[in-house]
Amino acid sequence: MPKIKTNRGAAKRFRKTASGKIKRNSAFTSHILTSKTRKRKRQLRSSSIVAAVDQKNIARLIPYK
Repeated sequence: MPKIKTNRGAAKRFRKTASGKIKRNSAFTSHILTSKTRKRKRQLRSSSIVAAVDQKNIARLIPYK
C-alpha cells in the first residue's frame, strides 16, 4: 500500500493529544476584535477537543501526526 498524503490544511489546524484525541483552536479570533468583549476573546484563546462525530474524519486527514 502507498503512503497516505497528509492534508496540509488540516495539519496546520489540528494536533493529536497523548491520549489520541484531536485538539483544535477556536475560530473568530483574527479580526473585528473591537466589537467582541474582553471575556469572549479570553475564552476563545483556549483550545478544545474536536467533537466525537468529527474525530474519525479528521484523523484520516492527519494520519502521521
